[in-house]
Amino acid sequence: MDIVRLLVEGHEAVVRTVRSVFPVANAANDQPTVDLLTQRLQVHEKTAWTLRSLLE
Repeated sequence: MDIVRLLVEGHEAVVRTVRSVFPVANAANDQPTVDLLTQRLQVHEKTAWTLRSLLE
């Protein structure tokens, strides 16, 4: 389960990064980047959630 835990940590790190960049892209009115970040955020949050469920 150590590998699963590492994968969860990796996906959570990506989520934190996306959330920190999101306001910058939004403030710049960069809609294509905002859309891309939103899509990536959804994928990584869902994957992290799925992996966390394996640890329970």
